[in-house]
Amino acid sequence: MSNALTKTEFNFPGQKSVYHGKVRDVYNINDEMLVMVATDRISAFDVVLPEGIPYKGQMLNQIAAKFLDATTDICPNWKIATPDPMVSVGIMCEGFPVEMIVRGYLCGSSWRAYKSGVREICGVKLPEGMKENQKFPEPIITPTTKAELGLHDEDISKEQILERGLATPEEYALLEKYTLALFKRGTEIAEKRGLILVDTKYEFGKHKGTIYLMDEIHTPDSSRYFYKDGYQERFEKGEPQKQLSKEFVREWLMDNGFQGKAGQSVPEMTPQIVESISNRYLELFENITGEKFEKSENTDIAARIEKNVNEFLKNKNK
Repeated sequence: MSNALTKTEFNFPGQKSVYHGKVRDVYNINDEMLVMVATDRISAFDVVLPEGIPYKGQMLNQIAAKFLDATTDICPNWKIATPDPMVSVGIMCEGFPVEMIVRGYLCGSSWRAYKSGVREICGVKLPEGMKENQKFPEPIITPTTKAELGLHDEDISKEQILERGLATPEEYALLEKYTLALFKRGTEIAEKRGLILVDTKYEFGKHKGTIYLMDEIHTPDSSRYFYKDGYQERFEKGEPQKQLSKEFVREWLMDNGFQGKAGQSVPEMTPQIVESISNRYLELFENITGEKFEKSENTDIAARIEKNVNEFLKNKNK
């Protein structure tokens, strides 16, 4: 099995700080730019799993870059360049402490809540009598707080966001507008690939008074896709949908007694399991983008990234 990059400790020119997230390591360059490294770490239930997944970071970074470029007419985004297959460099923004989650279908955590009797999520009332994987009449926005590493994100309503001053009414109206427009574009692109964009999340921040779309978009880590072919038939029969998302990792963990709760242990990630997850991400990449995945050289990933980013920063400062 190929190498996986699970940890980075770079020291780039002008570097002021580094933030290690669940999957991405973000380097602050002179309080002006961020160098975001998509590592091969994988998380589920807000827990970083013990093994990295080869090429996952490259796949996520390249999918996100493609969709950021395909949505610049909807709203400005943070991306400036992708100097390495696993790296995006962008404008440093002050992030809103919420994630804008948008759902087109009742599934995943929203279905688990609905099945247990919940009829309101994040202040949004849900109709009675819905079934798993059923399409909502209109997409719904169910934001969460953006938790610190090791803590769980929590559902939050629009009213609570405004009450806590996490965004002004004008800012939140724009976040909602961008979220729904991006989801519509993502849905249209997915449809051309024979896919259904089920749900996803967006993160936004401000730079010099302007709101920017940040981070990744429409990747299998931040989104769930169904195959369009056979969706209706499976739905009518109450069968599980064939999907492209990270849900298969969550399902494997749940089948092995792990849901991120206290006292639970992550099941052993054998080389076979790691390879199967990598292959599933490859399938995701090629289906979502419609392009063949070209594996980057990965004998010394950290050295390659350091060289490419240093060259980019040197040329940027000329």
